[in-house]
Amino acid sequence: MRNRKIRYFFLLLAVVFPVATLARQFVLVISQDDIKDLGTDATAAAETDSTEPGFDDFIDSDAKPDHELDPGSWSPIFEPGTDPVNQDEQEAAYYKAVRKIVTASSRGDARGMEEAASQMEAASAAGHAHAQSVMGFLYGMGMVRERNKAKSFLFHHFASEGGNMQSKMALAYAYTRQEMHDKAVTLYAELAEVAINSFLISKDSPVIEPVRIHTGTEENKDALRKSRGEEDEDFQILEYQAQKGNAGAMYKIGIFYYFGLRGVRRDHVKALSWFLKAVDKGEPRSMELLGEIYVRGAGVERNYTKALEWLSLASKQQLYSAYNGMGYLYVKGFGVEKNYTQAKEYFEKAADNDEPGGFYNLGVMYLKGIGVKRDLKLAGKYFILAANVGQPKAFYQLAKMFHTGLGLKKNVPMATALYKLVAERGPWSSLSRWALESYLKGDVGKAFLLYSRMAELGYEVAQSNAAWILDKYGPRSMCMGGSGICTDAERHQRSHALWWQASEQGNEHAALLIGDAYYYGRGTERDYERAAEAYMHAKSQSNAQAMFNLGYMHEHGQGLPFDLHLAKRYYDQALDNDAAAKLPVTLALASLWIRMNYADSFMVDMIDSLLEVYPKLETWVEDVLMEEGNATILTLIVCLLTVLYLRERQRRHAAAAAFVGEAPPPHQPDEQDMPIVN
Repeated sequence: MRNRKIRYFFLLLAVVFPVATLARQFVLVISQDDIKDLGTDATAAAETDSTEPGFDDFIDSDAKPDHELDPGSWSPIFEPGTDPVNQDEQEAAYYKAVRKIVTASSRGDARGMEEAASQMEAASAAGHAHAQSVMGFLYGMGMVRERNKAKSFLFHHFASEGGNMQSKMALAYAYTRQEMHDKAVTLYAELAEVAINSFLISKDSPVIEPVRIHTGTEENKDALRKSRGEEDEDFQILEYQAQKGNAGAMYKIGIFYYFGLRGVRRDHVKALSWFLKAVDKGEPRSMELLGEIYVRGAGVERNYTKALEWLSLASKQQLYSAYNGMGYLYVKGFGVEKNYTQAKEYFEKAADNDEPGGFYNLGVMYLKGIGVKRDLKLAGKYFILAANVGQPKAFYQLAKMFHTGLGLKKNVPMATALYKLVAERGPWSSLSRWALESYLKGDVGKAFLLYSRMAELGYEVAQSNAAWILDKYGPRSMCMGGSGICTDAERHQRSHALWWQASEQGNEHAALLIGDAYYYGRGTERDYERAAEAYMHAKSQSNAQAMFNLGYMHEHGQGLPFDLHLAKRYYDQALDNDAAAKLPVTLALASLWIRMNYADSFMVDMIDSLLEVYPKLETWVEDVLMEEGNATILTLIVCLLTVLYLRERQRRHAAAAAFVGEAPPPHQPDEQDMPIVN
């Protein structure tokens, strides 16, 4: 392996993991302070056998269906043909009740929802873990049951004890919000392990991000257009090209079906068919995917010999990630005699070509001492190199190192955050795909139900999507309240709660909307101080609109001290962060200029009273022009016009003075010297 300068003491990396569960990219910074000094224990650590509890070596990737990896999954309702075999009476009753809940949500059928909830409650009382999970969801959201967080927690606790993974996600998220990291980390560690079982062995799986169906207050039409699956025009064009013999198009179609990308329903059999057609045309990337398919037994009977053949062919086409799959077979002894030396050589070939999977696999070998002398520092270096390009399995191993204090100083909050990133790629993320499909079909009620379920599991995108649906569609969201369709108050409260959760996870638009809700009294009591708190939260995420709003509140002494200098500072910051804020900032600064230079004049009174004098104008401004929260634009336009008038008047006086010659020495003006004010 060629020489690499990856000295540990040099390390200060900003690691970006591109998942959309966060509104902003997750940045992991590891400095020298995080590196554990093994000191005299280094030799002992290196000689310790590789059976360290809590650490796996190379996980057995397996193409298990969702209902096995995620017991109680709703996949039988949304993906026909995935029903668990040999359902018992309780299991059949559970899925019957889930179908009723989904149907009732779609139709806005309060009676049907109540009947389904009663059936689910009966199954829950009989000890059915998955029914208990659904009851936890209903009580947590306040759907046909009075919202009760304590009952929700208990139901999720019992469900998680019974093996329900989605309840474990809900509990882990709840613990994280309360900063109970010691409890959250244990659950997220288990969930992350399930998630990585579904990852590929040779190359990174595509990051299937939950689609944000809105941008600000508007529908995200571009993202939705790209998520229409087989109905998308681009997909149909690609399929036509594939049918005409284009090998690259065949490969891409296969990828869409294998991973379920861009709204295409996952279908391993169709993926296999397209990959086989592509390799007949000499498409090398399909060779690697065929190797993956035969290793995992995805849509075909598992065959390690064929897997090695396809991976070998791919590696000869300079697809260096295929070396990871070959090394995996040798390290596990699948279809070949176990050979750690050969495995290490393959991993090094991948790493020498900057393939992140190679870094990760070498890290595992040095972490566990598999065929090499155990070296925790070197393992850490390789994991960080892999994580630096977003390799999710590397985040998993780094999380374990932070969790156990092995090689890195113990940091439970950091471990929790890293585990969460990986766990959110587990099979329960299918909820997002089903929700998007429902939304694209115009079934807003079903989409809202699924996004709400996902929101409870801690997905920020789902939280903001569910909140946006409530705000955008109102009664048409089919929101179910405590005793039927949501009242306006229930809908506003639920939207508020969802936006707040999203804001906690870095969604700056959510924090802005929370501030607007308090400022204008939308769905809650008007509270300028709480509005200011929310705007400060959005401002901390560099949101220009929040900065502008804070400046306005300082200018008018609303929820913040009256301070024109701080107001100007916030207005300037808004412009520095967003060039599009130039017009409103210019108007706001004009208003400040009037206040500073004509503090006791009628113009200031006019500015402050304009919206009270014309309440209909205020409503129009707020509803038509000010969806982003700046309900003062017309007032500021008046300010600007006033400033222009005053400056023009000053210019005329100066010109008149210049015309008559030099001004006389200063003296007390008499009556004839007084300017005439028209």
